Amino acid sequence: MTRKKQNHEKKSEQELKDEEMDLFTKYYSEWKGGRKNTNEFYKTIPRFYYRLPAEDEVLLQKLREESRAVFLQRKSRELLDNEELQNLWFLLDKHQTPPMIGEEAMINYENFLKVGEKAGPKCKQFFTAKVFAKLLHADSYGRISIMQFFNYVMRKVWLHQTRIGLSLYDVAGQGYLRESDLENYILELIPTLPQLDGLEKSFYSFYVCTAVRKFFFFLDPLRTGKIKIQDILACSFLDDLLELRDEELSKESQETNWFSAPSALRVYGQYLNLDKDHNGMLSKEELSRYGTATMTNVFLDRVFQECLTYDGEMDYKTYLDFVLALENRKEPAALQYIFKLLDIENKGYLNVFSLNYFFRAIQELMKIHGQDPVSFQDVKDEIFDMVKPKDPLKISLQDLINSNQGDTVTTILIDLNGFWTYENREALVANDSENSADLDDT
Repeated sequence: MTRKKQNHEKKSEQELKDEEMDLFTKYYSEWKGGRKNTNEFYKTIPRFYYRLPAEDEVLLQKLREESRAVFLQRKSRELLDNEELQNLWFLLDKHQTPPMIGEEAMINYENFLKVGEKAGPKCKQFFTAKVFAKLLHADSYGRISIMQFFNYVMRKVWLHQTRIGLSLYDVAGQGYLRESDLENYILELIPTLPQLDGLEKSFYSFYVCTAVRKFFFFLDPLRTGKIKIQDILACSFLDDLLELRDEELSKESQETNWFSAPSALRVYGQYLNLDKDHNGMLSKEELSRYGTATMTNVFLDRVFQECLTYDGEMDYKTYLDFVLALENRKEPAALQYIFKLLDIENKGYLNVFSLNYFFRAIQELMKIHGQDPVSFQDVKDEIFDMVKPKDPLKISLQDLINSNQGDTVTTILIDLNGFWTYENREALVANDSENSADLDDT
């Protein structure tokens, strides 16, 4: 009797499963059929994904290139040319609203709209309430500066022109430039920059490498080998580069501009001076003479462990990353570069062990130079006080960046001269004050 009951229960379980499957099949079929009948409008959605042509699909690649070129030409024609910009300035000047503020011509919203109607369809995008409100400041008559508005238009036109110019070098057509794309852009830009007229053609390749490296060091922190065109336009590097169009650029401006001829020649000249065996590469010993020649061996060892080298030697491109990091220690990208070298255990943070590991080398150099070594405990406490990390026992990269003391901390740990300057900062400030006072007396 019990066995019959069990057989009956088993049969019931199987029947339940079969019934469940039948119901699922039924409902699924109805749902699928219903979608076909009730969702015909899906077919009206335009196609939004297009597969990129493969390398062997030459015809499709050519078609894509040509269509992009035509699209960019059309976009270029939509921009205001010089004659149209001159006409816009004439209309703005004609419709200025008195009184002037000093020599600053102003315009109210009513006249602003009148100019927009007369300026033509290309200008329509600039004559909106949003743009007017953006430029409206504390004018008691509710007006905006004509010059500020015109500069706004000029800037927008320049940005679009530059974006189109950069897009012409975007071989993949995906909105970013690879290293080779940016190299081609800058190489073809050189003849249009009067400040680079004195460069010899034999130096062009080194100049291009020097210029491109700055873009990639700061805008490609993950080292993907490509940069978004939007990021290039958003940063100030392109402004610095195109500043070289100014034939009367001051000597001071050239010296502080990474892209200027004097700056590029300085960096390359330093590289050649360090390369004592003239093999075009730098060994650890050769790099140790960089700057004041007071960087620790421990730090230099880490540079050659972490950075790309060829048979244990550094090429010019890797050297440029090194220079950009050390010359811009306040910048997050530079701190990221140095932090990676200091993080000897690859834990993502610096602890007392890693700080001591690097500072011991500073103490050894102090002994060699006849200086009394400073206690690590004191320096460690100062570093943690400066950074104020979230975790009192660990310093993360973000802690360093947030503290605004990253440049000081890294200098203390890698460079004897930098540590000495930090340690004697109060005496140096006092000397500067005394010298200033002496100059005032004379």
